Amino acid sequence: MNFNFFDLFWIFLVISSLQPLWQRRQLEFRRIRALQEFEQRRKSRVILLIHRQESISLLGIPLSRYISIEDSEQVLRAIRLTPPDVPIDLILHTPGGLVLATEQIARALIRHPAKVTVFVPHYAMSGGTMLALAADEIVMDANAVLGPVDPQLGNMAAASILSVIDKKPIDKIDDETLMMADLAQKAINQVQRFVRTLLKDEIPSQKIAPENIEKIVDALTSGHITHDCPITVEEASSLGLPVTVSLPKSIYDLMELYPQPPERRPSVQYIPMPYRRYPTLPEGNRKPSNFSEI
Repeated sequence: MNFNFFDLFWIFLVISSLQPLWQRRQLEFRRIRALQEFEQRRKSRVILLIHRQESISLLGIPLSRYISIEDSEQVLRAIRLTPPDVPIDLILHTPGGLVLATEQIARALIRHPAKVTVFVPHYAMSGGTMLALAADEIVMDANAVLGPVDPQLGNMAAASILSVIDKKPIDKIDDETLMMADLAQKAINQVQRFVRTLLKDEIPSQKIAPENIEKIVDALTSGHITHDCPITVEEASSLGLPVTVSLPKSIYDLMELYPQPPERRPSVQYIPMPYRRYPTLPEGNRKPSNFSEI
């Protein structure tokens, strides 16, 4: 059979158009297989809540992924489908999100009778931290971080709005700021009440000591630090949170299957293999260099 140039062109076009679909199917197959292996090893239900598109932009406008109502619907369904005696492993990588969606997921987690473990390979900020508080155990990478859960009204911290009321005479404050301060106080009270509910849950196998509850509530909800301030493993442990630093390698392997969508150029690049020192040259053979040696 003879093919002319146009036949080859159309064959190439069809193959090129089908290749992305094939790659997506292969990636999805690898994800499902990795999840099945992890569940079999842990004898648990694994739920991933991963928001990887933090830096994507459309027409120059940055887009962000966060905990949404759609997320809560899917997670709640997964929890409902999990038998009461099966543990839940929640893998978190998120900057936070809607309070309503976060609280719905957190309440469902604390109501699950079996053990709930949250894995944090990189970060679980704001609402992600609130979900971690609903777990019996928080397993983190040594360099992973949590974050404060103090409420935000628009782009302002509720605690910062209240500080205006403390620092200025009432007759010097406009009505809108006073109304915002009223909302800010209500928001802080609501968040503190909910965090206490999570911390006082009697189901966890590693129950938080009662004397640590108010310390944790104050540290996470009162706005002593900025909303994006990272809380390290050491700081979380010192507060009395049930933190373990022993993230399984399979978690890192799973994260590799959920990569950041490609951009024009990579912002981080390296040779993906264990780094080895190169042999040191004898003293007489060394050449002067302006760079430090590793």
